[in-house]
Amino acid sequence: MQSKFSLKASLLVLIAFAIVGTVATAQTYSPMAIRADKAEIVPAVSPDATAHFTCELRPFDLSKGLFCYGPAAIRTAYGVDQLLNAGFDGTGQTIVIIDAFGSPTIDADLAAFDTTFGLPAPPFFQQIHMPGSVPFDPTNADQVGWAEEVSLDVQWSHAIAPGASIILIAAASDNFDDILAAQNFAIDNRLGHILSESFGASELGLNASPDGQAIIAANEVSYKRAVEEKFSTFVSAGDNGVAGVFNGVIQRVPQYPASSAFVTTVGGTNLFFGSATNADPNGTYQGEVVWNDGFGAGGGGISSVFRRPNFQEHLPQAALNTLNGHRGYPDVAYNAGVVGGVIVHLGFAGLNGSFIFGGTSAGAPQWSAIASIANQVAGRPLGNLNKTIYKLGRKGALNTLFHDVTIGDNGFAHVVGFPATTGWDLSTGWGTPNAGFVQQLAGDDGDDD
Repeated sequence: MQSKFSLKASLLVLIAFAIVGTVATAQTYSPMAIRADKAEIVPAVSPDATAHFTCELRPFDLSKGLFCYGPAAIRTAYGVDQLLNAGFDGTGQTIVIIDAFGSPTIDADLAAFDTTFGLPAPPFFQQIHMPGSVPFDPTNADQVGWAEEVSLDVQWSHAIAPGASIILIAAASDNFDDILAAQNFAIDNRLGHILSESFGASELGLNASPDGQAIIAANEVSYKRAVEEKFSTFVSAGDNGVAGVFNGVIQRVPQYPASSAFVTTVGGTNLFFGSATNADPNGTYQGEVVWNDGFGAGGGGISSVFRRPNFQEHLPQAALNTLNGHRGYPDVAYNAGVVGGVIVHLGFAGLNGSFIFGGTSAGAPQWSAIASIANQVAGRPLGNLNKTIYKLGRKGALNTLFHDVTIGDNGFAHVVGFPATTGWDLSTGWGTPNAGFVQQLAGDDGDDD
């Protein structure tokens, strides 16, 4: 199995450059979406045509380029198709997505994505620009990057929960204060009970100054309030594995808000869905490894700020020894590979068409969509899911409800990472979801028993 999922060394990029290039500045967050190749669409030749893009049928050995997935493959891989077939699609729920700047074409891009894959429009979609927002500048690389993030977040939360409403709150900028203002706006106005956030910054960098410590403290107040208001908050774990830059040195650097105990943090995998050798939207789940494909790696690590939360106190002794009394993340995982990325439609800054995207940004909105379905099944907002997830893991229930990822590690830029192991680990958490998990989640009261 290990050799089956080996990835070509030719995919490796200039890793040190990538690390430096994606680290947020002293006062800003960075989005966690990675745009790769443009996807070549396949003209429809019959009403029952299944593959929309050439990359959906490519071999895993990369001999014909990057392979990719549309909604049908991802839904089947994680059992979402079973939920949809049973009538559970997020109806009555609202997913609130927090991003910076927004996108000038998100309505049209979502409509194009839906047309391509035969999806219905969401029952409600709105983009809210926070006060102080500026017009979109297609020559501004920062704004373009965030618009790409918006596209990934909106289109793929909708792909997984097509019956859920979506509200996109576009912060005035990616400054910490502006992002926090957008988050507080969502909580204050109770716009929904699910938050999706695909951004982060160096926890070490923030904690190194009084101003940064104040930013963490203010965010923790906000996240705690979200828990009290029964929000389920999903945050991307990061795209550089364990690595980051601190004091000019590439080293292990935990990410914030991924390290917060008030959020459910989503790590990354490379998903293999199709046949034994090829991607195929009509295929089956073949397996997953820790996302580490040369384009990036799934974030994960140990907080230098936060103590181990109660929900992690029953992890195996080996894991507790590694954590040494601190919060470890991620909690769960999802497909994030650029190798095996997802299709996203863009219509701005000359990027007209569909592209392959990866990054743990793909996981947070899709987990948010799964949570919206769980809320629908439960008939109530389930709120923060960590306590229930870890309790199910402790009882062994996730052995059949999750895909336990046990191959690979999240080392990056020559910084030694954490290996995947049986059960919970610091590269993929408990693993990736399967359909039965939603019923368990919806039927659990979160209390210990």
